[in-house]
Amino acid sequence: MSNAPVDKGRRRFLTVATSVVGAAGAVGVAVPFIASWNPSERAKNAGAPVEVNIGKAEPGQLIRVEWRGQPVWVVRRTPEMLESLDLVEDRLRDPNSEEPQQPEYAANQYRSRRKEYFVAVGICTHLGCSPQYLENEFAEQVEGVNAGFFCPCHGSRFDIAGRVFAGVPAPYNLVVPPHYYLDDETIRIGEDGEQV
Repeated sequence: MSNAPVDKGRRRFLTVATSVVGAAGAVGVAVPFIASWNPSERAKNAGAPVEVNIGKAEPGQLIRVEWRGQPVWVVRRTPEMLESLDLVEDRLRDPNSEEPQQPEYAANQYRSRRKEYFVAVGICTHLGCSPQYLENEFAEQVEGVNAGFFCPCHGSRFDIAGRVFAGVPAPYNLVVPPHYYLDDETIRIGEDGEQV
């Protein structure tokens, strides 16, 4: 042991420097550790809302997008398609959308916020197949109706509002996801919002 006097200033400097380096190391380890608890960007995007431009959609056209890993359809219905909704009500399993397959604002004959556009998850409610959109050939499936959705897997049929016909395997209408119009040309799918 040395009999030299203790340099208190040097000791204080070393104590402070060691504390600062230790704290920086603790923060350097804690930040990535805590960040690992957050969902990944892929997981965030999987549930994120989707915006669909409908400004150039032609009458009768179906636009396909993906939301939460599922196909979502947006159909711009023609006046003839809208008129056909009255013709089939007596042949439907749930014509008044009493089952909760849609948000409250879509529990109407058109199953939509705006009757011209139909938004639905494109998955059959029977076993999860994806029905075909038949714009002009649906009369082969349902007499007197030109447009609708047909699931070739087990023969389920849905009208142009996604309402299921009676006597087919699918038990429910197609699901209508939450959605709203940001403006006349854009639909936001995945959120209920203030309607424009």
